[in-house]
Amino acid sequence: MFIQTEQTPNPATLKFLPGMSVLGSGTANFPSREEASSSPLAERLFEVSGVSGVFFGGDFITVAKDDDKDWYLLKPSILGVIMEHFTAGRPVMAEAVSTTPEQSGSDDDDELVSQIKELLDTRVRPAVAQDGGDIIFQGYEDGVVYLHMQGACSGCPSSTMTLKAGIENMLRHYIPEVQEVRAVM
Repeated sequence: MFIQTEQTPNPATLKFLPGMSVLGSGTANFPSREEASSSPLAERLFEVSGVSGVFFGGDFITVAKDDDKDWYLLKPSILGVIMEHFTAGRPVMAEAVSTTPEQSGSDDDDELVSQIKELLDTRVRPAVAQDGGDIIFQGYEDGVVYLHMQGACSGCPSSTMTLKAGIENMLRHYIPEVQEVRAVM
């Protein structure tokens, strides 16, 4: 098994590509060790000293590190955990666990919210996934779109630029009712 790595715009995260499906669909975010109980792989990754977050996408794993740790020390241990886990055929997630967080709103979203979600799904999420993260729609109210950033995007130094110069400008271009985009935790 050959696992590739890619740097992300966030220096505290590294993207691992095992060359196979990680999650069939959706994403899973584990910002702390305490929240990793639903994933045997995330639990194992948190056993590596210095790992501070784990994020799963369709075909990648993004790992966040503590600021005082160096990638050249962490990377071999993380690669070993990932390789051993997949080689042994262990599941990434525990059975019957929902992966992608519920997005606010209902199936009866009005047309404006549907347009926002469509633009995010088709134009934003694929680009953000390339950088090892995800953006989840949380709501729309009074001209403001609320988004939750995950994986490499969470805590990234360029995340404000991504939100304001990228996503906000794009949404305002296509949907004049959108006045602002804000990140929520």
